[in-house]
Amino acid sequence: MVADGGISADPSSTTPPWAVRLRWANGEIAGAGVLLSPDAVLTCAHVVPPGSHVTAEFVGAPGPRVPAVTARVDEDAYVPETRDADGDPSGDVALLRLERPRPAHETVTLRRLSAPHRTVRMYGFPHGQSGGVWLRAAIVGGCGRDGQVRLGPRTPGGLAGPGCGGAGVVDDLTGEVIGIVLTNVRDRHGNAFSFMSPAETIVRHLPRVARWTRGPAAVDDRLRSRTDGTPPAPALDEPYAQRLAAWLRGDGDQVKISLVRPSQHARSATLLRAITLADRELRTSASVDRASLDAPGTVPSAGGHDLAVDVTGATAAETAERVAERMGLWRHHTDPADRAVERIRTGGVPLTLVVVGVDQAADPPALLDLLAVLRERGCRLLLVFRDTGPVYARARDVLVDGPGRERRARLVARLRELTGPLAASLGEAMATVRADDPAAVHDALYRAGAALHLLTAADRRAGPATGHGTGPGADPATADPPGRPADVTDLAVYERLADRLGARLHAAAGRLEALRRRRGELLGRLDGYHALHRSLTRGAEDLDADALYRRAHRLLRARPCDVRAAEEAVEAYTALVERADPATARHDVARHDPATARHDAARRDAAGHDAAPHGGPGQVADTAGGGAAACGREEAGPGRNRRERGGAEPS
Repeated sequence: MVADGGISADPSSTTPPWAVRLRWANGEIAGAGVLLSPDAVLTCAHVVPPGSHVTAEFVGAPGPRVPAVTARVDEDAYVPETRDADGDPSGDVALLRLERPRPAHETVTLRRLSAPHRTVRMYGFPHGQSGGVWLRAAIVGGCGRDGQVRLGPRTPGGLAGPGCGGAGVVDDLTGEVIGIVLTNVRDRHGNAFSFMSPAETIVRHLPRVARWTRGPAAVDDRLRSRTDGTPPAPALDEPYAQRLAAWLRGDGDQVKISLVRPSQHARSATLLRAITLADRELRTSASVDRASLDAPGTVPSAGGHDLAVDVTGATAAETAERVAERMGLWRHHTDPADRAVERIRTGGVPLTLVVVGVDQAADPPALLDLLAVLRERGCRLLLVFRDTGPVYARARDVLVDGPGRERRARLVARLRELTGPLAASLGEAMATVRADDPAAVHDALYRAGAALHLLTAADRRAGPATGHGTGPGADPATADPPGRPADVTDLAVYERLADRLGARLHAAAGRLEALRRRRGELLGRLDGYHALHRSLTRGAEDLDADALYRRAHRLLRARPCDVRAAEEAVEAYTALVERADPATARHDVARHDPATARHDAARRDAAGHDAAPHGGPGQVADTAGGGAAACGREEAGPGRNRRERGGAEPS
């Protein structure tokens, strides 16, 4: 099923037959390996030094015993780890030769697949797990100039440590082996990562492994830069090379449209050079080591793209199948209605794609529809046209300008919400209660307003878009897109600003709302205790209590209210009332202060004292001797009214 594009079964209870455990002569585990052919094992160079031999144990073989075979380093297929001037690692792969071959059905092939946004598993032999264990990880991103990939553990203790070097890395979606584990590190923040050498990088270091590697290469033959001694290419278009390298490093917009006319030989050679250097398999050691000889900023990152295709004369269906294959969404041969574009629409992972000759495809409008689907799936697209025309204009409108306008409109709407309804709500709340840090709230609102002003002012200056490169003498290959003023060119900066300000302002609104609720609770508590105090004193004057009450009342009614100070004042007043008659106070205040009643009920439930006193629930008020309810029944009429009006009232 996996071979037809299905999802692989959970292997947590099985040991793969291709998994190899490597031991030193003293019995210690040296690392792991992958059986690629009956007599060849792929592993890391640091696991087995050159000239040495180890015992290869095939833990997934059937039967009660684990077969063991002596393995020696293949001196012609050994690439030790090296580090460049920046400290980036390279190499660390090797082949071992077995003295006796293993059955062919135990072998496995590597698979070329896109690396980003995948979850993987690896079978290694960490400390305490000498029998082997599956470790799960997620691909975090590329690392360094060699095209290695960083893996983050998905489960506690899932870091691929010693004993896992050389372990095969299996893609969860397809069940294919897509690389091997190299080593692990911890960064300065304590985050732990493992590193993987993908199949393409392994093939570049060990060309012999190509015979055991499946899947088409990531770059079409017509897009490869010549490095085989042919006449030198035209001079490098350095500004264009810098823009391409920056985009392939992840900078810039999601969709980049580039015009490379057939007559622009230097520009065309620069494009092929960037595509070749950004590919893990084609990026030769010479192209990596001579970085200092290249113009600054013109060398893209290894793995900068996942697929580069020349669609000249190709149909949209053929292109979709090529992209789906790279994603690992293979065609179900038993289903003739299985369309690649639908597989991409429902299960595609974001890729970085270079598509050359868009306007020369067999059906450009259909291809643009496919590219729109890829854009919706989050793919980054470098689209190369050979000339301007209707296809070029539609591509810019559908894939660049239209989504850009929508993105800009969403950003403006977010900023208007921050500076409009949210700002009004914050102003009302801050007029009622005192904010913890009002200056921070005002600063965030000011910055949101400034960003909104810059965006809307730039829109007014730019005016309606008229199409890219349509002005007199404009060259679409170099002109700036319409509606993209020089002072507001990176919407991502404003989006990140809106995210930060929105989180800050919404958090402030939440804190203010909590303070407003607390103020309401304190008002109810104060009124309840004041009514209780008037009942207890029966109209007698109590200067201390009256002073505390007036202070708490004044603080709660102030605008804005200092809730913290008011809370202390209310607590001081309620404490004095409770000291006058603690038993009665805690019982009777519940009648006047629902918040206190709820609080006391919760405490009784927690203590297990739910039962009502004898006489039923209706007599609870009578159980407190001298309580306010009893006082109310002892005397009625005018005298009672005088007592309820007793005590000082706030001025």
